[in-house]
Amino acid sequence: MESLPEAVLVKILAYIPVVELIVVCRLVCRQWKETVDGPAVWVLKCQQDGFACDSLEKQPEDWQVFYFLNAKKRNLIQNPCGQDGLESWQITENGGDMWKVLELPGDCGREFPNKTASQCFVASYEWCKKYQLVDLLAAGYWEEMLDTVQPDIVIKDWYAARSDCGCVYLLSVQLLSDTENVIQEFLPEEIVINQFSDANWHEISHTFSKYGPGVRYIKFEHGGKDNQFWNGWFGPRITNSTILVEP
Repeated sequence: MESLPEAVLVKILAYIPVVELIVVCRLVCRQWKETVDGPAVWVLKCQQDGFACDSLEKQPEDWQVFYFLNAKKRNLIQNPCGQDGLESWQITENGGDMWKVLELPGDCGREFPNKTASQCFVASYEWCKKYQLVDLLAAGYWEEMLDTVQPDIVIKDWYAARSDCGCVYLLSVQLLSDTENVIQEFLPEEIVINQFSDANWHEISHTFSKYGPGVRYIKFEHGGKDNQFWNGWFGPRITNSTILVEP
């Protein structure tokens, strides 16, 4: 097999599952190792798996890393819309009548704009806050890649008020070390929506880039309350929370 033309070998290796490609094929001989470690196999695998290569503004520095980041790309937030109640969320404050899950659009509300969410979390008349702590290593990312490549980490959240009641919404996202020290954070000012708003949904987003080595966890916390102090669930409606590690 060592005498196979390079182009033929690339096509053969590109059809081998990733684990076998890394763990087994690299050990066959020097030619196979160099081919697996080179870009050609991974460019072809990206094309096979539908990872858009032609639309890239610039070529990836490491096609193997680019492939793995695409293959692992998914929302790292569990239960982002309340479809499983409050499962996977750690509640830090549960004031008033506590957190509740609501079917959209709900009273005095609007449907979610892109139909990806049919439920949302609703806060009450005193502070309601909850968070998730995402373990990046447990999610399949590895230390060397996180420390050297430092892929962009994109966070998003959606919030809306009722049309008949004002509210306050807050978001805090922290990149943490293995000892949970803060390396970088996104902490925007509290967002206040006045009474009698249009009840439209709003997206808030942020991209962490060049954050330095050592990131192992992401803490994503959000919450709010109504600002009329009305009994029930008149606080912000929150849904479609998202954390993405981008290629």
